[in-house]
Amino acid sequence: MREAQEREFTTHDGSALFYRHWPPLQATGEARALILLHRGHEHSGRLQHVVDELGLDTFAMFAWDARGHGRSPGPRGDSPGFAALVRDLEAFVAHIGDTYGIGPQDIALIGQSVGAVIAATWVHDYAPRLRCLVLTAPAFEVRLYVPLARPGLALMRRLFGNFFITSYVKARFLTHDPERIASYDEDPLITRSISARVLLELADAADRVVADAQAIRVPLQLFIPGKDWVVHRQPQERFFEHLGSPLRECHLLPGFLHDTLGERERKLPLNAIRAFIERMFSAPPAADSLLQADRSGYTRDEEMCLGQPLPLLSPRRLSFACTRLAMRTLGRLGEGIAIGLRSGFDSGSSLDHVYRNQARGRLLLGRLIDRGYLDSPGWRGVRIRRTHLLAAIASAGERLRAAGQPVCIFDPAAGHGRYLVEAAQQLPARPQSMLLRDFDASNVARAQTLVDAAGLADIARCETGDAFAEAELAALSPRPNLVTVSGLYELFSDNELVASSLRGLAQAIDRGGYLIYTGQPWHPQLELIARTLTSHRGHKPWIMRRRTQAEIDELVRVAGFRKLTQWIDEQGMFSVSLARRD
Repeated sequence: MREAQEREFTTHDGSALFYRHWPPLQATGEARALILLHRGHEHSGRLQHVVDELGLDTFAMFAWDARGHGRSPGPRGDSPGFAALVRDLEAFVAHIGDTYGIGPQDIALIGQSVGAVIAATWVHDYAPRLRCLVLTAPAFEVRLYVPLARPGLALMRRLFGNFFITSYVKARFLTHDPERIASYDEDPLITRSISARVLLELADAADRVVADAQAIRVPLQLFIPGKDWVVHRQPQERFFEHLGSPLRECHLLPGFLHDTLGERERKLPLNAIRAFIERMFSAPPAADSLLQADRSGYTRDEEMCLGQPLPLLSPRRLSFACTRLAMRTLGRLGEGIAIGLRSGFDSGSSLDHVYRNQARGRLLLGRLIDRGYLDSPGWRGVRIRRTHLLAAIASAGERLRAAGQPVCIFDPAAGHGRYLVEAAQQLPARPQSMLLRDFDASNVARAQTLVDAAGLADIARCETGDAFAEAELAALSPRPNLVTVSGLYELFSDNELVASSLRGLAQAIDRGGYLIYTGQPWHPQLELIARTLTSHRGHKPWIMRRRTQAEIDELVRVAGFRKLTQWIDEQGMFSVSLARRD
């Protein structure tokens, strides 16, 4: 039996989580790692048999106890949210890189059940350059066995707050192996309950990942138990059908229960996993470029569909027509809709209204309309993005100060500049310089007003400029070491346009400087936006092409930046990434 070293790592919110490290039995000179994610209710200690039976003696192996499980802290079966569990994985991979010198390209990941959904969501949302991914019985849809259980749980949580549900799952529903059944029943670290928050957010994340599985490009192996009483089979099959991975395998295991790698005949999947991982590591990582995704690919197809008119008498066309009519009549009473109709819903003025988050309008009805508008999923996500932007600027500022450098900020499309002013005020020391540009002179004037009101006029300059003019960006003076590009690239489908902007910024930033960029890998309201809202470009329909996180990361990497870390909202809509110019 391989001996585990027991350790802790500090995750994104400062929590210390327990993990096990099994050093490799054979040294090859090549650092390789395998991360194992345990099922819901369990902990890393129950993966010892997988470590021993899988072999792969040249791999360092790791597994941690998810927060609220095993020997990690937190209320049993709970976490601040499912997104926190996903970000814990991001933090753990960073820890392995910093502590053991093993990067994602030399890491294989095995996730089981809930752990598999965490892994799939991480790969979708954070786009790590992982060598390969193995999912066994992913809990994309848990069998709840009660009609309308999910909406019922959602209603109860809304009314009464978070609460806990005792699992119905018995060990005999998990495996035919009598030793595994006995150990499950006798293990004091098994977590018998799960919070409604985690269960519901798990389901939401799973729905999104299954629907957008084409965004996942990592080599992937999937195992589906044929007799699973815990999770539904169909979502797993849909996930595999939608999967964008050019290297992929799906194995149906007849007669297997949910604990796929703890079943009596587990040598079957373990042998297949071993062969898959060895094959993935026998050659260099797959180089699958997405630089042409704006010309061909599923997000391009999606964009083209959004630009096509719906059939004349289709219910959806009539529904969107009614929405547009309502917005242009009663909707005008609300300030947000009025601004959007006047200047475009993607304009700097619209964004500033969303950032201020103060319901305004004519009469009480107008304020109520504006409140509903501001509370739409997209605008809530935008405000979370602002919070993440402030965190990213603070992180970059701290890194620059640690290196003994002043902070020189530049934003090529600042709009009204509200979040930049807020960021400058929150930094421990004032930036040495700030340059805020925008293509719209009215946005520049409003930004100057905010700068003056904040007492930053001595260090900040506001001017018009083209965020896509490579030569103009390359000639910036003073040269920035912290560039923020927020909400800009998402508005333009053309990758060459974005690449030109990034090349200019790479020339403007000296080595050791930082780039903060945003992305929009997912949005649940793309069609509603495209068919009801107008853009700042001649009041044309606001049609967006989603860029997967992998696509925007590749554009940034090709320009000469190395991604360091990322923030993303719970809905996976808006990402904020921090990269370094190396």
